[in-house]
Parts: sequence; C-alpha cells; structure tokens
Amino acid sequence: MKIRHRIVRLIAAPLLFAAAVTAQAETLRVAIGTQDTTINCATGGLLIRELHLLDKYLPHTGKYANVTYDVQWKDFTSGAPLTNEMVAGKLDFGAMADFPGSLNGAAFQKAGRRSIFITVLEGSIDGSGNGIVVPVNSPAHSIADLKGKTISVPFASTAHGMLLRAIKAQGWDPDTDVNIITQAPEVAGSALKAGKIDAHADFVPFADLFPYRGIARKIYDGAQSHAPTFHGALVDAAYAQKYPEVVVAYLRAAIEANRLIAQDPEKYSLLIEKVTGIEAPVDYLYHGPLGLQTRDLTWKPEYRQAVATAIDTLKLLRKTDVNLDANTFVDDRYIREAFKESGLDYDAALKNHARQPLVANDALTGKPIRDFNDVAQIWLPNEAHVRNYANVEEAFAALAKLGPSTGKARAVYVHDHDGGLKLLAPDAWYVRDAHGNITAFLQKAGADAYAQHTSGSVVDYAAAVKTTAASQAVAAR
Repeated sequence: MKIRHRIVRLIAAPLLFAAAVTAQAETLRVAIGTQDTTINCATGGLLIRELHLLDKYLPHTGKYANVTYDVQWKDFTSGAPLTNEMVAGKLDFGAMADFPGSLNGAAFQKAGRRSIFITVLEGSIDGSGNGIVVPVNSPAHSIADLKGKTISVPFASTAHGMLLRAIKAQGWDPDTDVNIITQAPEVAGSALKAGKIDAHADFVPFADLFPYRGIARKIYDGAQSHAPTFHGALVDAAYAQKYPEVVVAYLRAAIEANRLIAQDPEKYSLLIEKVTGIEAPVDYLYHGPLGLQTRDLTWKPEYRQAVATAIDTLKLLRKTDVNLDANTFVDDRYIREAFKESGLDYDAALKNHARQPLVANDALTGKPIRDFNDVAQIWLPNEAHVRNYANVEEAFAALAKLGPSTGKARAVYVHDHDGGLKLLAPDAWYVRDAHGNITAFLQKAGADAYAQHTSGSVVDYAAAVKTTAASQAVAAR
C-alpha cells in the first residue's frame, strides 16, 4: 500500500481521469486543487499538503486494501482556472470561495455533471475578509468618498459581490455613480502604488496585505456589509459517490489541520509565509485568536445563505444562466461523517458562532484577560508567540520601552471599538481621552464620533504611540 505525491505549481501536464479506475485497481488518484495565497484555504490545502496529513487518513482496508494512492496537488491563484480543470476531469477536489464555488457548480451542471460543496474552511458570518482599500495618500476615508471614482475588483469574485452590496447601501447606481473595472490583485497592487485607480476591492488576504506592505489604506471591511462570506472545499460528485471514504479522509485531514493551527497559529502562520510569501503577521490576522475570520468546518445557515446569494448575484451579473440549487449543491453528509470519525460533535460545532477564543494573560500584569473589546497584541521578531495586553495604551507603552536589541515588532494588532474587528494597528484611527485611555477604530468617522462623545482627540498610529511614550516618560519622573 503506497502513496505517491505529485505537487504541481500553476502548469501541469494533462492528466485524464480514467473512468475505468475502481477502488480495487492498482492506483487511485486523489487530485486536489488549492489556492495557497488565499490564506483562509490553508486548512483545506497548504497545511494538509505540507504536513502530509492526508496520508494518515486515506483508507487501506476493505475495497482499498490493494490501492496505491496517487496524490496530486496543484496550486492556483484564483478559482476560475481551478474550476476549469475540475470540469475537465483533471482534479477531484478544489478549494475556493462562495462566488467562484457557485460558478464551479454551475460549470459542472452545464457540462451535464455535478460538483458539491462539502465543507466550509474559514469564513465570516458578517462578511469580514473582503475589503476596500485606497492609495496611501488618498483623501478618501470611507466608501461614501468614492462616488464618481474608479474602483477595481476581480470580477465575479466574492469581493465583487461585497462591492455591489456596499454601493447599493449608499443608494448609488453601480453603472453610473462609480466606474467599476476588473483587475486582478497582482495588477491592482501596482495600480494603487501608481495612483492609477481610486480604490480596489478584493478578497482574502489582499485588503489587509496591501496595507501591511504600505501601498494602501483600508477604508471598508466586508463586515460592514453584514453579508456572510466563506471559502470552502468542493468535490466532483461522481468521485464522492464512488469513493466516499476518500472524501471523508480528506475532510479528516482538514479537521486536523484546523486543530493544529488553533493550537499554535504563530508557528503555522510562519509556515504559510514560507510557502506563499504572504507575510506571517497577515496570516495571523486571520488565523490567530479573535481573527478577522473564523475557521469553521460546519454548514451554518449563514454560509448556506452565502451560497444562495452568490448564485443569485452571479445570475444578475450575467456570469451564469444555470439554475443551480443551493440546497442540493451544499452536501454536509461527508463532513458530518468526518466529525464523527474524528470523535467530534458536529451539531455542537454548528451552534457555535464564536471566534477563535483568546486565552491569555496580560503581558504587563500577568492577570488573565477577561474583556476583549480593547485587547491589543505585539508580535516581536525574536519571540515565538505574540504578547497580549488588556488594552491599547498598555501595548503602546510596551512598544515605547522596546530597546534596539528587541528589534522592530513584526506586527501590532488592535480591535475596532465599534465592531470588535481585529486590525493592524498602523491602519487604525485612535481616540485619546483626557485620562490617557486610547481606543481604536477602523474608520475615521467612528473615531470622530467617539471623540466628540468623550471630549477626546483623534490621532493616527504614529501620534498615538508617540503621545503614549511621552506620557510614560512624564509618569516616570
């Protein structure tokens, strides 16, 4: 009983699916399409592959007793080419978001076949993960400032759906009040730096990666749209029917990947960075405790609704004319069995809407952190784990005390006071009140309103850290 692995990046030789292969045959293909740079797919692809988790669960008894597995991996930067290869019979599994996933189901149906959505991997019932950014020096601070402007977005993506909802919420006509153009993330990054576009809407992780790299500012998070979004895994329905035990094995591997990254998100964020080049602090922003999205392998009603919304929106965009039924397209039988075989309670997980919890002591006082509204974190380059602080002023005071030997922080994280959204600290706005308390906000409008209510002052990140350091120096005298 052998397992062979093939890892293919972007271009692979044609591999035709042989319909005559059976579970009793010598070789059984398990071909998985991943999206490594779409980091919330990690537990359904990158981590399974890099940690060889699938090998642990592939069946080797009964009808699989004499099988040699030919495990093939192929990485993609978006869902559309992955779907093309699934429909062509070159891949059995694929990981992608709700919008491209729905196009996957429509493409299969148009070809007279079926694919099924078998699990969620990571998502947000509010819509976080998608976002809108503007050039660093842009005068825009919210989507309300983008009327009449040019906004780029990868067409037919989950970010496209978010953008259309955000425009509708402003009461604008997307055909006349803004100029929406299609642009892939790698093109948009250059366009933002050159000031060739006014704004860019994108999916995980680009609305946070671009600000982290200093080429854009985030002015809108998908959570403001309150429209669920997720990335998940699909499989060719005929393959799943023929080899259900293999599908369950893949899902058990995803469950283990989820468990491992929950136990040590910093370690595996560094692994994701090593493989993809997406910086670990951005990976941790999603995968760490209280992250932007929740790693969730259950089909919550909100995620089922996201599929239905994606199907409807894609039809409105004239991207498909297929009547795909979300109720049959989503199939939870395999993930339920994987939970059962892993000794987990699927129904209990289905009811749990909480983010990955933060269980930590304050790095300054040593006391357990109980209130998470204003918690802050610092990740230093010479430390394996982030430092946790009960509030922003504590964290900024700690930053001021860091010496040259410590080095510049990998990242500093704060939380939006209005919605609890985890933020990269340099991208937030802050209100400093008369007592020296500092409160973080995603949007300047929120900070302005809070400052007026508390008689505080609105400052940016640099000013917030500087004034905290000055206060600490005065207090030490």
